[in-house]
Amino acid sequence: MTDQQDFREIAESFGGVAAEYDRARPGYPDGLFEALERLSGRSLKGARVLDVGAGTGIATRLLAARGADVVAVEPNAGMAAQFLASSAGLPLVRAGGDELPFHDDSADLISYAQSFHWTRTERAIPEAIRVLRPGGALAVWWNVHDETVPWVRARVERLSAALPNYHGYGRIAEFTALLAPAGLRVERAVLRWERRITVDHVLDDLVSRSFMAALSPAEREPVLAVERQAMIAEFPDGRVVEPYVLELAVGITPA
Repeated sequence: MTDQQDFREIAESFGGVAAEYDRARPGYPDGLFEALERLSGRSLKGARVLDVGAGTGIATRLLAARGADVVAVEPNAGMAAQFLASSAGLPLVRAGGDELPFHDDSADLISYAQSFHWTRTERAIPEAIRVLRPGGALAVWWNVHDETVPWVRARVERLSAALPNYHGYGRIAEFTALLAPAGLRVERAVLRWERRITVDHVLDDLVSRSFMAALSPAEREPVLAVERQAMIAEFPDGRVVEPYVLELAVGITPA
C-alpha cells in the first residue's frame, strides 16, 4: 500500500465518526475571528469565504454567524451528510483543497479549520492563490491541546504508547514556511482558551480523531476504557476543564 493510499484511507475514516465529530469536537472562541479580521485586514461581514475541509460545519457555521458569505468545501461523503444535517441553509460543495472548483479571483478568504494537514500543500497553496482575489487571505488554524497541563501531557504519553498511528497537531510553523516563497505575507496569532465538558464528551472527541477513527470498534474499546478510568481519576465529578492553544496563520496575497 502506498503512502497516498494510506493518506486517503485515513481521511475516509472520518465518515464513520461524523456524528461524534460534530457532537464532540471543540468550537472556536470569538477571539479567533477577531484575530482573523485583524490579521487579514478586512471584516468577515460580507466577505466571500471558502471553508475548505469543512467537515461537519463547525467553523462554517461560526463564519456565517459573523456575516460571511461562506461556502463549505468537503470531500468526504459521511462528513458532508452530517454537514447537511447540522448546517441547514449553508451551501456545500463536494471537493477538496487540492483542486478547488471555483473561478480565479473569486474569494476574499479561504479557511482551513483543523484540515490543512489533509491537503497536498504543493497543490493546495497554488490553488488557494489562484482562487483568491488580490489582497485576499489564506487562513489555517488548529485547536491544540495544551500539553503544558500535566493531565493533558499524561494522556498524550498514554496514547502515543498505545497507538502506533497517534499524532498531535501544531503544524503552523511548517505551514508558515511554505507561504513566503509563494509570495504571501504571513501573519500569526496564538490564543489560549478552555472548555468545560463531561468525561463522555472527552471520549466522543477521542473517537472522532483520525488515529482512533481508523480503528475498528473492538480496537478502540480497550483504549477508551483506559482513558475513561484516567479521566475519572483526574476529574471525579465527571466534569473536565479542557485547555487549548489555538494556533492561527494567515497568508495574504499581494493587493
